[in-house]
Amino acid sequence: MSEEIMIRHCSPTLAGMKTGNLFNTAYENEEELKAFIRHWNRVLGKKGVRILPLRCKDNSALIYVYRPLLLSRCFDDKTFCRLLEERGYSTEKRGTCIVHLIQRLKESKEFPHEIGLFLGYPPEDVCGFIENQACGCKCIGCWKVYGDEKSAQKLFARYKKCTEIYSQQWAKGKSIERLTVAV
Repeated sequence: MSEEIMIRHCSPTLAGMKTGNLFNTAYENEEELKAFIRHWNRVLGKKGVRILPLRCKDNSALIYVYRPLLLSRCFDDKTFCRLLEERGYSTEKRGTCIVHLIQRLKESKEFPHEIGLFLGYPPEDVCGFIENQACGCKCIGCWKVYGDEKSAQKLFARYKKCTEIYSQQWAKGKSIERLTVAV
């Protein structure tokens, strides 16, 4: 598992601009995966970043890199909570929502599209994606946009620029720990 994959897929979260990111990574054995996660939680935890495996299958892990503080703020949005509650999440017990997501990933044949909420996607876009079955969006960037296209385009550009800068800095030898903003 390489640092490069974290830079490529998680820079906006590391920068404190985004709630969370996902990436898939191959691993040789379970101990290697656990060591990777322990290491990065120890290094980045003090800066407000947490790393969890959401699903492991066939030596591939879906890794969730997120900022618990930013995720907790999302629960202030009524649409965010409604979407989760409609899918069986208990928003009163916020700490159990990620556990519920992990269960949904394990048990469901379909990918749980509410995962976008855990990544900081606008609830109106997650709702639009679900209701329109991924069709009829206004534009596509980091996610499919059904609501405020202009704001989303600006955000996509910021995320892209952040990833470019982080990639350049990392290639010049700056560590992920130094690149990660404390929030």
